[in-house]
Amino acid sequence: MQTIEIKTTQNVTIEYELASLWERGLSTFIDLCIISLACLLVPLGLSALGLAKLISFQLIFMICFVSFFFGYFFLLESIMGGQTLGKQIMNIRVVRLDGEIPTINDYLLRAVFQYVDTILSAGILAAMLISSTTRQQRLGDMTAGTTVIRKRNNLRVHLKSVLNIDTLESYEPVYPQVKMLNEQDMLTIKQVISRLRKYPNDAHGEVAAALARNLKELLDIHETQQFDELEFLRTLLRDYIVLTR
Repeated sequence: MQTIEIKTTQNVTIEYELASLWERGLSTFIDLCIISLACLLVPLGLSALGLAKLISFQLIFMICFVSFFFGYFFLLESIMGGQTLGKQIMNIRVVRLDGEIPTINDYLLRAVFQYVDTILSAGILAAMLISSTTRQQRLGDMTAGTTVIRKRNNLRVHLKSVLNIDTLESYEPVYPQVKMLNEQDMLTIKQVISRLRKYPNDAHGEVAAALARNLKELLDIHETQQFDELEFLRTLLRDYIVLTR
């Protein structure tokens, strides 16, 4: 499975699984089916009301399709956090390569070039670019600085490289307030720990220490004894797994 490393705004590098060509293709097919169905309902509705006599069914469908196609991808990705209905079904989403949250302009560029990638080239251009580029980007991704990743979180599988999950059956959580965090937060913590173990230098140590301090303040944790940042992060991971499984 091809992956990509993206550095967040907190200077934390997170590894994501890139969505495969077939996942992206199937999500687009689902989206096109939804758009086509909506476009069929419009002329049928106009015909039922007797309002479609002055213009052909095919012309109404084409006008609706072009309008709906652009609006569908732009609006849904904008309001659904980088997802359309097809992407939601396939559990994939759009992310920016620089770790920032995609902007309206990013989604606008993606929607404009979606027409070129998907319709004008019958999907061939998108398929060629996604399968041949290192970040699996179609033309719209390249112009917007985005790509598409798998949204499902393999957190509990990834944690096996940090924790021994089998030993948590009788584990008593230390920080119950960890439930305030989400799985993306936990994945970030896991990545920080993994990077520090793989590259034990001052830079990664400072990132771990800063993250621990921020989480300690966020969760309103007051430690009276000597504070070990790395062990604190590991404890948060254990607590989260036990409290949310």
